Amino acid sequence: MAVIEDVGSVVALWRFPVKSMAGEQLDGVEVTERGVLGDRAYALIDKDTGKVVSAKSVRLFPNLLDCKAVFVEQPRRGGDLPPVQILLPDGTTVRSDSGEVDRVLSTYFKRNVTLGRAAPDDFTID
Repeated sequence: MAVIEDVGSVVALWRFPVKSMAGEQLDGVEVTERGVLGDRAYALIDKDTGKVVSAKSVRLFPNLLDCKAVFVEQPRRGGDLPPVQILLPDGTTVRSDSGEVDRVLSTYFKRNVTLGRAAPDDFTID
């Protein structure tokens, strides 16, 4: 006879479309073999170092956790990931599919960054 025991409950569901930025609270998520669909689908890459930017780099990216990213539409399994909209603490917004996204983010962070969907083959996290 199987014993079923509650080990916890889900209070909130969150997805973080851009690594180390604030994310979006959701009513439901699709979970794949790799985790929550769309979670950390994008990341900032420091073009000068080649490293994936992390909130642990507080000295170089002090306000990264204050930036918020949300998908413009829900990601679907098997489809291309939709763009994300990024809201910066100064009120600036930019979409990942904008030709200005790297310039806007580089200006805000005062670092030469690019928003990537795939990490470089030899990536390290800053």
